[in-house]
Amino acid sequence: MRNFGLIGKKLSHSFSAQYFSKKFLEEGITDTVFQLFELERIEEFPSLLARLQPMGLSVTIPYKSSILPFATHQDQAVQHIGATNCLKVEGSKITAYNTDYIGFTRSIMPHLKSHHDSALILGNGGASKAVAYALEQMKIPYQIVARHAEEDQTEWTGNLAELIVQHKLLIHCTPLGTFPEVNQMPSIDVKSLTAKHLVFDLVYNPQESLLLKTAKKLGAQTLNGYNMLAFQAEASWKIWNDK
Repeated sequence: MRNFGLIGKKLSHSFSAQYFSKKFLEEGITDTVFQLFELERIEEFPSLLARLQPMGLSVTIPYKSSILPFATHQDQAVQHIGATNCLKVEGSKITAYNTDYIGFTRSIMPHLKSHHDSALILGNGGASKAVAYALEQMKIPYQIVARHAEEDQTEWTGNLAELIVQHKLLIHCTPLGTFPEVNQMPSIDVKSLTAKHLVFDLVYNPQESLLLKTAKKLGAQTLNGYNMLAFQAEASWKIWNDK
């Protein structure tokens, strides 16, 4: 039996488990299991690895960066982003990949128009770094705003009205609005959104976050994070199964 799974801290509403269970059923894959592995601390990872001997692991909040010291190799994207969401295990060799940026690129590309020539990224966590890397590959300049801004980022103060007017691509990369806190949304000036704006919320549960509902009422184009997750899952599956 081939073992795969997801590492994180709280996984009760995991996308990955549902996605891969459905995939295995539909494609008649019977020699494979995908399980959830909740770790209270990242230091528990080596014992889990020794016990289960998985072939591949997905990684989610809050371990996308803290798990990197356990990897023996990192691909170019991980080295640039500083976070991984996909580990391939081959004996003692553990290679860290990032398929989040692949998922983001594939999900947003069909919706981009010529006026989406700059992006405003809300949040600076691991997902935000993957989005920034994807935008760099697409040659789209961006500005990151965050409560605790790092170097070359903007401190999130006020409602960002001026920045929203300047950037017609708005990408929300924080967990705000995720189930069960569905009545929450980022504190931004939504009235600055127009029909030319594309609002991408990485939240996928609920299917339409409060941010997306509000943006849609104002005429903006909206996308949730489901397709991004599906594309990154398929990219991870390909990595795990490539010889």
